[in-house]
Amino acid sequence: MPGDRYVRTNRDLSLEFRALLAAADWDVALLQEVPPRWTGPLGDATGADHRASRTSRNWMRPLTSLPARYRPHLVGSWEGGANLLLVRQGRPGTGIVEHRSAALCHRPERRVVSMVRLDGGLCVANLHAGTGADRAERDVRRAAGIATDWAGENPLVLGGDFNLRPGTGRAFRDLSLDYGLAGFTDDRAIDHLLVRGAERLDPVTAWPGDRRDVPDDHGELLIRLSDHAPVVSRISV
Repeated sequence: MPGDRYVRTNRDLSLEFRALLAAADWDVALLQEVPPRWTGPLGDATGADHRASRTSRNWMRPLTSLPARYRPHLVGSWEGGANLLLVRQGRPGTGIVEHRSAALCHRPERRVVSMVRLDGGLCVANLHAGTGADRAERDVRRAAGIATDWAGENPLVLGGDFNLRPGTGRAFRDLSLDYGLAGFTDDRAIDHLLVRGAERLDPVTAWPGDRRDVPDDHGELLIRLSDHAPVVSRISV
């Protein structure tokens, strides 16, 4: 995000992401397209148990991991990606007792839904849907069906990058009618946290842009760590 306020930097930003997540207030975090080599360090830095499910472009990792550490723009997304679930420890009901993942599609890119069951009964499912309205709706519907079947009668959160805006089409209405999943962010958003069988204490809201800005150590400009604003909500089970 270059300009007179932000700098485009070509270096590894894993330390900055660790610090940002460690300082934020959350119990469960759902991340998408995380470089696989980041998953363990992110868990350690945030005091969280973690489960990762690899998604697309991982077959070249033996060749791309090293240059990605020093010149990430050379490899871009070809470093590989993973969906990551982080669950902070220390509170009752937050122990992970089961982890599963299921492929939603393999072409043009591998997409998965990854799920954890906590010892308090809550099930959490994480996805990054494909691009394009038709692909995104197909992936989200499949993820909803898989996650609700797996969760059974337990409360469920389905969240992530849906690549789908509620203001277009019938997908979110159908998710509510067919699976009981409700609570999208807003009509323009593509990142959502849908809930079934739990009490939502706060509506889903997105972070303001400056909450994901960090200073650049080599100048006076800022670095924006993600092109997506994290969305947050509080629920009670």
